Order: sequence, then structure tokens, then C-alpha cells
Amino acid sequence: MNKKKFENLPKWNNFALFNFLAKDKGNSQEVMEAAHGFAVPGIVATNYATAEEAANVVQELQTTAAVVSVGLGGGGDWQNWRDVLHIARLTPNTHINQPIETAGLTNDLLPETYTNALVRPTGKVGIVKLSSGDEITAEEAVDYCLSANIPSIKFMSIEGTTYLDELIYLTKIAAEKGIYGIEPAGGIGADNILEITNAIQSTGIPFYMPHIFGKTIDKATGRTKPEEIAKIFAALEGK
Repeated sequence: MNKKKFENLPKWNNFALFNFLAKDKGNSQEVMEAAHGFAVPGIVATNYATAEEAANVVQELQTTAAVVSVGLGGGGDWQNWRDVLHIARLTPNTHINQPIETAGLTNDLLPETYTNALVRPTGKVGIVKLSSGDEITAEEAVDYCLSANIPSIKFMSIEGTTYLDELIYLTKIAAEKGIYGIEPAGGIGADNILEITNAIQSTGIPFYMPHIFGKTIDKATGRTKPEEIAKIFAALEGK
């Protein structure tokens, strides 16, 4: 799913898609229906014993949605980047999550795959953390992504609105310099989606995709609950 194809997808308010995990094809259909089509169903690599097993599920989900996402799992564990890369090689035209350190390499190897670059909050506005634990400025992170043709920056975990000020600073820099998208994750749900979305929309970034997992997943079955997605969209519409 290259950048041009991604840009042309129908989006909520011409601005957003919403990433939810899907257990299987049926759950993906439920997710898409509950999100009025503005969803990117996905998996995380850590939920599967092999890349082949994960790829089979991705192929099922691809029959229900234009885009399917492959996440790292383990709270964005950078060490899973190879597994994600392997899954993406088996299932082209996906959206994949990568730590910033490997995003450029992955983007070069899979130019038809939409790759983001993950950085983390530090508690200091304008400074982001790498997987190594090292810290760089938001400007340096954005400049690197531009140089490596990375279209989106993932920022996690924002812990709801705990790191919202850091997210907004990073997003403003990304928008000003020409990054296409921002993808926050961590603690996002119906109770804070409107605040986060309004704040992101004010930055001028062209595209926004929150990753919304924990608050929407049935812990017993591992399935995303469509009724929780409905609550998120009701909150966005002020209902």
C-alpha cells in the first residue's frame, strides 16, 4: 500500500483512519462496519508462532478492507521488526509498523508497503526517544523520516492524554516539514478520542491514524468489540 494509494483512500472527515486489531475475517468485517469503513484492521506479529501463520490471517483480512496493518506487538517492541518485515514480504500492499531505526531499510526493501517510523515520548516537549533509549529532537526525527521517504511517524505510548503536548509538538513539526501522517497509540478510547483528534487536526497534518487497541479488545476472546468502536465514533460526532 504505497503512499499514493494510501492518500486516495476514503477517510473520516477527509483526515483520519482508525486502526483496530482484528482476530479473524469475521471480526475484521465487524470492525469495518462499526467504523463506517474508516478503519484499518490489523494484527500484531507477537500473536502468531510464524510469519506464515500471520500472513495467512492478513490475507483473510485483505478480503474485507483496502488496507491491513501489521504491528510489532509487545508494546511496540522494536525487536519484532524482522517478523513484521517477513510478514510484509509474504503479504504485499500492507501498512506496517517499524522502529525508526529500521523504517528506512524496510521502506527500501518494500517500496509498495506503507511504512511508519516509531518514536516514543520522553516527558520533554520537542525530544523523542529511540528504541535504543537515546534521545533526539523532534526535528531530527522528522528530518530523518523525510530523507528516508517515510510517510508517517508513529508515537507511542501517549498514555491517553498524558503526552499530548509532546505529540502535538511533534505533529506540528512533521506538518510544517512535509510529513504526510501521524499515528499515535496508547490509552486512546471513547473518553479522550475527541480531545486528541481535535488537537491533531489543529496542527495541519494531512493524515491521522490513531491505533486503538486495549480499550476495544475483549480480553477473553481477543476480538475487537464493535460496540466500543461505535462509542468512539459517537464521541467524535459529539453524541
